[in-house]
Amino acid sequence: MSTNVKATKPFSRFEWMIAGRYLRSRRKEGFISVIAVLSFVGIMLGVGVLITVMAVMNGFRTELIGKILGFRGHITIQAEASNELLDYNALADLVRPVKGVQSVTPVIEGQVMAQGRGTMTGALLRGITLEDLNTLGTLGTPATQYKGIKYGNINRFGEKDTVMIGARMANNLDLRPGDKITLIAPNGPRTAFGTVPRRKAYTIIAFFEIGMVEYDSSVVFMPLDQAQGFFSMPEAVSNLEVMVEDPDEVEYVKPALAQALGQPVRMYDWKETNKTFVSALIVERNVMFMILTLIVLIAALNIISGLIMLVKDKGKGIAIMRTMGATQGSVMRIFFIAGASIGVTGTLTGFALGLLACNYIEEIRQFIMWVTQTEIFDPEIYFLSRMVADVDSGETTAVLVMGLSLSVLATLYPSWRAARLDPVEALRYE
Repeated sequence: MSTNVKATKPFSRFEWMIAGRYLRSRRKEGFISVIAVLSFVGIMLGVGVLITVMAVMNGFRTELIGKILGFRGHITIQAEASNELLDYNALADLVRPVKGVQSVTPVIEGQVMAQGRGTMTGALLRGITLEDLNTLGTLGTPATQYKGIKYGNINRFGEKDTVMIGARMANNLDLRPGDKITLIAPNGPRTAFGTVPRRKAYTIIAFFEIGMVEYDSSVVFMPLDQAQGFFSMPEAVSNLEVMVEDPDEVEYVKPALAQALGQPVRMYDWKETNKTFVSALIVERNVMFMILTLIVLIAALNIISGLIMLVKDKGKGIAIMRTMGATQGSVMRIFFIAGASIGVTGTLTGFALGLLACNYIEEIRQFIMWVTQTEIFDPEIYFLSRMVADVDSGETTAVLVMGLSLSVLATLYPSWRAARLDPVEALRYE
């Protein structure tokens, strides 16, 4: 008489039940469950921290470069042999029709000393018109009600002997809107006794804060015509600042600009100016990715070690299942489910945890600062006054796929060993 034994389907309820039972610890199997918990926590924290750190570094780069590009033009044009660019309006008219150019801004820029109430500091004076300031978008626009202006009225920009200064500079010099700030330029009028520094007091009409410490603590904005008078350049400017449509492709616009100008000039772009800084950001980002990926890899190796120990501990049970009709494939799937459950659940939990942390990263920073009473992400060092996370969908998906892949791959060898276990050998030594 023949008996037909109906084989279970792959990943059946029976296999899930046995895998779940193996993951629940008894007292003598507690060490294996501890390894499973540590593997879960390791993958969860590895994936979560990797997503959070990469998003914070993306946000830092985006925010910082955005501030830099919003403050200055993407390409700066200067006279070749002097600091004075004559016929700047005619040169600007030659540049504007070039393909890829958004706007051209005449600017006077020079180093000065700024004096407040008994305190002095170095400053960068930028002479520019209010219309061109709107083009750069540094302080916002009328449509955004000049979100970068913290105190005062920017509409007064252009009145005689008026300036805007950064909020941090105002705090350092103990100044308020309406106070006078004295600016001192080293290159003043020449006399029989030599060059006399130019010194003049201006009324502060507004404070600005764009969120970048370097600018908020050292920049003074002055109407262009007044800056020309202060630096004795009535018919010239120091720079033409060009904004292009795609800042990342700025090097392809420069040859067209040189051809349109038709005369020798000095020309450099934002990548050249910030080359060292941008390169450091890229290197730091790549190193952090490698280090945090190793954390996920170590957690995956914990899954391997935990499953191998589980296979050795469950040798008798595996042998009994095999003698009762369980196939090698069924045994392999049981241990695959046990291991993959740890890794996949940990990866998905870490994924959700990372996205949640990115959404509340500034609040988390503030909370940690409040608890530890220490400064985290010091704006004096990192230039930005708040922490920003920019989640890149492609990068985050890659982290998720990597976590899931490592979780699945980590189960294959232990599962294969369990399936290859000889029932006779396993029962002989029990």
